[in-house]
Amino acid sequence: MPDLLAQVPFVYREISMHLLGAVLAGGLIGLERSYHGRPAGFRTHTLVCLASSLLMLVTVYHAEWFAGPGATRAQIDPTRMAQGIMTGIGFLGAGVIFKEGLSVRGLTTAASIWVTAAVGILIGVGFFFAAALATLITLGVLAVFRLIEGRMPTRQHAHFSVCFERGQVMPEDELRHLLEVHGFSIANLTYRLEAEGTVFEYRMVVRTQAGERLSRLASTLTALPTVREFRLSPAGD
Repeated sequence: MPDLLAQVPFVYREISMHLLGAVLAGGLIGLERSYHGRPAGFRTHTLVCLASSLLMLVTVYHAEWFAGPGATRAQIDPTRMAQGIMTGIGFLGAGVIFKEGLSVRGLTTAASIWVTAAVGILIGVGFFFAAALATLITLGVLAVFRLIEGRMPTRQHAHFSVCFERGQVMPEDELRHLLEVHGFSIANLTYRLEAEGTVFEYRMVVRTQAGERLSRLASTLTALPTVREFRLSPAGD
C-alpha cells in the first residue's frame, strides 16, 4: 500500500502532461483554422484533441481502476477505443462540411479535425514524439502548402449557371463565344427548362487560368438585359 501511494503523484504528473500536450497540439492546429475564418477553429480543435487524449487515458491507465485489494485485472485493447474515437469524429467532421450552391466547402477543416483527433490519441497513449511531429506536419500542410498552392499555376474551376426567358435564350454558340472571350473553357454543359417551361437554363463547369476573370464575366452578364439570373461559384474548399 505505501508503494502504491508513492506512485500516485507521478501518475498525476504523467496524466497532466498528456492532457496539457493535447491542449497545446490541438490549440496550435485550431489557431491556424481560426486565422483563416473557418467554422471549426481554436476551441473546437483544442477540445477534440483533449477529448481524444482523455479517452485514450481511460485504456492506458486502466490498471488504476482495479487498484483496490482483491481487484481483478481486465484485458483491454486500446485500439478499440481509438477506433471508436475516429468513428465519432466522423460525425463532427461532417458538421463543418456544407454545400453552398454547387460548391462543397469545409473539407480541409474536416480533415484537420480528423488529424487533430489522431494527434490526441497519440498523446493519450504517450507517443509524444509522434504527436509533436504530426502536429508540425499538419501545421505545415495547412499553412505552408497554402502558400505553395497559391503560387502554383493551377486551373481554377467554377460552377456556372445562367437563365433566360424562354423566348430570349442566348444561342449556345454565342454563349460559348462569350466565355471564350473572357478566357473560359467549358468542362461540361447541361440544359434545363424550369418554372413551368418559361425559363431556360444553361448549367456547366467552366475553367480558367486566372481567378480575376470571374468578376469580369459577372460584370458582363449583369449588363446583358436578356440574362434573367446567373450564378458563378468557384469550386474548392
